[in-house]
Amino acid sequence: MELDFERCYRAVDSRDQRFDGWFYTGVTSTGIYCRPSCPAMTPKRQNVRFFPSAAAAQGAGLRACRRCRPDAAPGSPQWDVRADVVGRAVRLIADGVVDRDGVPGLATRLGYTERHLHRMLRAELGAGPLALARAQRAQTARTLIETTGLGMAEIAFAAGFGSVRQFNDTVREVFGTAPSELRVARGGRPVAGGAGTITLRLAYRPPLHAAALLDFLALRALPGVEEVRDGTYRRGLRLPHGAAEVALTPAAGHVSATLRLADMRDLAPAVARCRRLLDLDADPQAIDETLAADPALAAVVAAEPGIRLPRAVDGFEAALRAVVGQQVSVRSARTTLTRLLTAAPVPQPPVDHEVDGGMELQDPGQAHDRPGLRGFLRAEEVAGLPDSAFGMPAGRRETVRALAAAVASGEIDLDPGGDREEVVRRLTAVPGIGPWTAGYVAMRALGDPDVLLPTDLAVRRGAAALGLPTDPKTLDTHAERWRPWRSYAVIRLWRAA
Repeated sequence: MELDFERCYRAVDSRDQRFDGWFYTGVTSTGIYCRPSCPAMTPKRQNVRFFPSAAAAQGAGLRACRRCRPDAAPGSPQWDVRADVVGRAVRLIADGVVDRDGVPGLATRLGYTERHLHRMLRAELGAGPLALARAQRAQTARTLIETTGLGMAEIAFAAGFGSVRQFNDTVREVFGTAPSELRVARGGRPVAGGAGTITLRLAYRPPLHAAALLDFLALRALPGVEEVRDGTYRRGLRLPHGAAEVALTPAAGHVSATLRLADMRDLAPAVARCRRLLDLDADPQAIDETLAADPALAAVVAAEPGIRLPRAVDGFEAALRAVVGQQVSVRSARTTLTRLLTAAPVPQPPVDHEVDGGMELQDPGQAHDRPGLRGFLRAEEVAGLPDSAFGMPAGRRETVRALAAAVASGEIDLDPGGDREEVVRRLTAVPGIGPWTAGYVAMRALGDPDVLLPTDLAVRRGAAALGLPTDPKTLDTHAERWRPWRSYAVIRLWRAA
């Protein structure tokens, strides 16, 4: 990734927060790396180097600045939306694939050799997959040190380190201090909430139109899986090592996330899913500037800046919602999906209960006072449901089964590292899935920022309300000026409708 020195230095000199996560500033005279917005004195030009990733800065022997905490900045929107191999690899690493399956597993998922994958990542990010995963483990460890009462050995393995010694060495190298000193620096008081419960702040680039996100999620919330209440979105998750429950509350400058995890190793993938769901790595100013250049959208962009693209914590869930929602209302789709959920019980998340004045984890199967929110169905579970569970026409039922079978077998990859073009091609090969459904899945499951749904009834109603063409072909032509952010235009048209 080429970084223009003059442009980067101007961003650092102005402390422009918009560039946080896009690149990192290394200061050779102090041996630290910072966010572009770091409030410290601007370093001299001859002492500055710029890096495309935190891992690259760490690889150059620099440690994270304790003042601006560059390791906790929002991720680069470039890697969040790019559909190429490097972008897909970054999303999979954030989801913990390297920690679980190693570099061979990552390479297999992407269809490349380890050597070629390493070469591509080094060229673009200045670091290989192991270094990128190591940087993420360091940030996960810091979060656990500062927000929980877990012992250091427990944190080491929960963060994905192979040994306590590796954990200690990495924390000292990345943060320039011992793990125990990080906890002391934060007051040594872990956030209350019980064993297995973590509360942390998810940063984002302002502005964030939180009400639009919560409205979208509330309208589609499935009983027992998710709910929106008192400005907080709660839902159950099914993560690689167990069940979980998350509560997300938008606040000024961050989203407060409280996660109750059955297995602490799931912290990093849980955070990645939450960030993906709320589209927290987007660059709203760049998106809004492009859309506002169209006079038809200028007023709604000015009235509601920072509209995000609500994504999904599970690709199969988004795809199933799309198929079930074909040619029916959102309310009718919710009813059908609720029927599916009740037909296939899934494990409950862990629940806390009081013991000796403290809190400890209770086994999911034991009795408890408050029922938890459960995760959505897996593809193999849906494929095995009886006909009576579906409550839809036979043709659509078979489409759902075919989709579930294809996802369960790995034929269709709806994970964040899936190849968007290949996914769309394979989806449309399933009988009953057309361009609208495939586009909806690409937009919400894979985070494609440039999907237009010109035949969608609500999109056409929104277009009419804003004085835009309603004929699908004409609207498609008009929307060329919205590239590469047509998915965000779709969200605005839905709101206008």
